[in-house]
Amino acid sequence: MRMGLFALSVFAALAAHPAGADELRGTGSLGIVVERTAGAVAIVDIGRRAVIGRVKGLGDLSHASAVFSADQRFAYVFGRDGGLSKIDLLTGTLAARVMQAGNSIGGAISDDGSLVAVANYEPGGIRVFDAVTLVQLADVPAIGADGKASKTVGLVDLPGRRFAFTLYEAGEIWIADFSKRRDAAGVRPQIVKLTGIGRLPYDANVTPDGRHYLAGLFGEDGVVHVDLWRQPLVANRILDGYGRGEVKLPVYKMPHLEGWAVAGDVLLIPAVGRHELIAVDSRSFKEVGRVPTHGQPVFAVVRPGGRHVWVNFAHPRNDTIEVVDAATLAVVRRFAPGPAVLHMEFTPRGHEAWVSVRDADRVLVYDAENFEKKAELAVKTPSGIFFSARATRIGQ
Repeated sequence: MRMGLFALSVFAALAAHPAGADELRGTGSLGIVVERTAGAVAIVDIGRRAVIGRVKGLGDLSHASAVFSADQRFAYVFGRDGGLSKIDLLTGTLAARVMQAGNSIGGAISDDGSLVAVANYEPGGIRVFDAVTLVQLADVPAIGADGKASKTVGLVDLPGRRFAFTLYEAGEIWIADFSKRRDAAGVRPQIVKLTGIGRLPYDANVTPDGRHYLAGLFGEDGVVHVDLWRQPLVANRILDGYGRGEVKLPVYKMPHLEGWAVAGDVLLIPAVGRHELIAVDSRSFKEVGRVPTHGQPVFAVVRPGGRHVWVNFAHPRNDTIEVVDAATLAVVRRFAPGPAVLHMEFTPRGHEAWVSVRDADRVLVYDAENFEKKAELAVKTPSGIFFSARATRIGQ
């Protein structure tokens, strides 16, 4: 086939003037690091192991998290002060920002990428926004069966334009379906409410296949499990009384259940007030073992592939990471990156782990196979690390 004159001229121009790395960039190699005390995020290039931009003016980021648009270009940052910020990773700018509540605790994006939901402590409930404009489309107050307002936590996306979340004081799990009702006033969800699930559900996660929603209980030893493929939906208790007969330790920092996922045939779940992970069979949801740990686990993050789980810990033992083999439930590596290890994030296919060391103002990059340190990035009081590949995963 002969090339047309126009196509030939374009080809010649590109060959003579190839685009530089700063002119073209793929969004799949980008991410953000939260600068906890600066109200800013650093934009990072994973392949280059480099900070390539910084966006300021994001408010209180003391408990910030983020999700990403379907095309991986935009990061939605949820601040503790109720701010919802939309960051353009390619231009390194703040694309939009709304103050949507008085105190919020994370958020999620729908599977079609059209809705961003935020979980709120004050006034409670979730608020849902158009992902393009950040115009509010829905307000779902969290009024429990007792008629009182609750803090909302454990918010995740589910397949079918749905969100799941828990009501902290009321002890309930709600599943909100935004797929059906839409009118000029916005979107109106159909809500299934599971009541009486246990005392003080504090955080939750969904398995990577979108089937199993699990919420930890702070008010009692146990975890609540909902199989989202079964109808009607039922909340079942697992790990009931896992600390029975032992004195509970002071809790310096709550475990973060959104950190774990399926690791081989097990889930490894941080236990509240204990120096251990509980191993749960991913099919029967029964306990199959425990892993004694260096301290109270905060995040237990699985490496893509599922073989290893990296664990960090609460104060005062928060300078250390342990690596657990999911096949043997043994700690195979322990090392101390520095003071106040707050978060870990794997590259999309798991060849490296990025670790935030808050009190050293550093993000450290490790080879996930041999644990060799590959790079250090200067970032002010780093906490959460979020890569844009999360856009492709349920519950992320």
